[in-house]
Amino acid sequence: MKRLLPITAAATAAALLLTGCGSGGDEKSDEKKDVTVGISQFVEHPSLDAAREGFVQALNDAGYKEGENLTLDVQNASGDQATATNIASNFASSKDDLILGIATPSAQSLAQAVTDKPVLFTAVTDPVDAGLVDSVEKPGGNVTGTTDMNPVADQIKLVKELKPSAKSVGIIYSSGETNSQIQVDEAKKAAESEGLKVVEKTVTTTAEVAQAAESFDTDAIYVPTDNKVVAGLEAVISAAESKKIPLIAGEGDSVERGALATQGLNYKDLGKQTGEMAVRILKDGAEPADMAVESQKDTKLIINVKAAKAMGVEIPQSLRDKADQVIE
Repeated sequence: MKRLLPITAAATAAALLLTGCGSGGDEKSDEKKDVTVGISQFVEHPSLDAAREGFVQALNDAGYKEGENLTLDVQNASGDQATATNIASNFASSKDDLILGIATPSAQSLAQAVTDKPVLFTAVTDPVDAGLVDSVEKPGGNVTGTTDMNPVADQIKLVKELKPSAKSVGIIYSSGETNSQIQVDEAKKAAESEGLKVVEKTVTTTAEVAQAAESFDTDAIYVPTDNKVVAGLEAVISAAESKKIPLIAGEGDSVERGALATQGLNYKDLGKQTGEMAVRILKDGAEPADMAVESQKDTKLIINVKAAKAMGVEIPQSLRDKADQVIE
């Protein structure tokens, strides 16, 4: 027995050494632990879907792969606030490592219900006004993310560039969305400087969009990044085509669907930017309280030529020349 003691001691030391090496390996930054991420999306439409896709892409790019070391729990409120609240309540009691809220109503529900884990948001116009953060620079709690505040004034300018004789613009939006009211207020200021009269139509559900759009007697229509209206965008496109007036949108996905033009952001890129914030939290231990709310710096001028023809609008060559994307 006494002969075995030195050997045992040596073996123990070797084991400790190997254990130490193993621990060092676990701390390598390129090794990813298994994570679970919850996603609450307020409603399905191409812009918000693109934001979700961009978010997941950023996780994938960082080495988090669904089915390997990433579990996603994606929930959709179908545009209903009560459902968004229930989803948030369920996520609050989950063991998710991080939760994403897509669009203001879902983000607000999560911020109220979830207090003990990181919450990110995207597609939120004014996170301070929405009560999500203390300030853009210093969120101060467990919530931060990306804003989709778009260049509303530049979008309203497109009305006069596409139809110089325009005297009025109709704006359709949801009365229950804070983000929309903020954009409408900005649009009113911009319209006044452009000599345009603003006619407002509000809706409470996507089903009301068609009637509101058809009721306009204006020289153009503007749709901000409003979730309920964008979900029913085809009805607004149809109204603009029948009235032969330009339809200006708040973002690029709506132009691809048939609106005439925008000077707007790309929601997939915005979602990816949010996903990169998630990686910093999951991988590096970053704290949402200290992570400034981010915005997309570069917007793109996108024009839909086919839509212009359908709406009886001639696109000036000068506008076409400076477009970042022309959809034929």
